[in-house]
Amino acid sequence: MRAVNTTRGTVLGDRVRVADGSLTRLVGLLGERELAPGDGLLILPSQGVHTWGMRFAIDVVVLDDDWRALALRPAMPPWRMTRLFFKSSAVLELPSGVIRSTSTSVGDVLDFSRVAATGS
Repeated sequence: MRAVNTTRGTVLGDRVRVADGSLTRLVGLLGERELAPGDGLLILPSQGVHTWGMRFAIDVVVLDDDWRALALRPAMPPWRMTRLFFKSSAVLELPSGVIRSTSTSVGDVLDFSRVAATGS
């Protein structure tokens, strides 16, 4: 999927995976060595995340039902956790630095769309 900040007109990621099952939400990014530019993980539903056992920092965008950013946690290091956001519907995990480079702010609206597969 592609994640676009429609408020700013910036692309946050064009290879965003969706974790919407019990196992995929539980595992998240554990076992990954890094998130490459353009990668991301959209966790549905989620009211907060942790980076226990991770090896790298991530940017975290907490989203409500309207895909509006409720909270941001740029460069969240390993072995940390966000607080719970009871009005949250999803959390987007991105490579560290994306929040800053896209000027994403609390209140911005994101849009998620499927990226068309290329090939013959």
